[in-house]
Amino acid sequence: MQRAAVGSAGYPRRRASFAWPRYGRRRQLAAEFAKFAVIGGTGVLITNAVYDLLDMHCGIGPVESATVATVVAAIGTYLGNRYWSFRQRQRTGVVREVVIFAVLNGIGLLIQDATVAFNSYVLDLGHHELAAFIALNTGIVLATLFRFWSYRRFVWVAPPDTARQSASI
Repeated sequence: MQRAAVGSAGYPRRRASFAWPRYGRRRQLAAEFAKFAVIGGTGVLITNAVYDLLDMHCGIGPVESATVATVVAAIGTYLGNRYWSFRQRQRTGVVREVVIFAVLNGIGLLIQDATVAFNSYVLDLGHHELAAFIALNTGIVLATLFRFWSYRRFVWVAPPDTARQSASI
C-alpha cells in the first residue's frame, strides 16, 4: 500500500497541484488590476484636470467638457494598458484593438456622461463645483468597472491556456 506524500500542513501534496493554477490566475488578475488602476488613476487625473479647465475656466458645458476630457485621457490609457497592464496578453492586431477599445470606451463615456448630465440637468447642480466633481468621478468609477471587465474580455484577450488545450486533445 502506497501512502500519499504529505506536505507541511498535513495535506497530501497532490491537492496543492489543483490549487496552484487557481492561485496563479488570481495572482495574474490582481497584478493586471493593480497596473490597470495605476493607468486608470493617471487617466482620472488627466480627466479631472481637462474637465476643470474646460468647464470651470473656459465655460464649456459640463457634458462636453467631460467628453473631451475623457477622450484625451483615453489616448493615454490605451497606450498604458496596451504596453504595460495587459502586455502579456495575446496581440490580435492594433487596428482591431483600437476599434474595439474605442467602442468600449464610447460605452464607458456614455455611462460617465449620464452621471454628469444627471447632476447638471436633472438635479440642476452643474454650477456647484463639489457636486460636479462628485458626479464626474462617480461616472468615472462606474465606467472604469465596465472598462476593466470589457478590456480583459474583448480587447486584450487572455493567451490560450496550454493546460486546457492539452487536456482537450
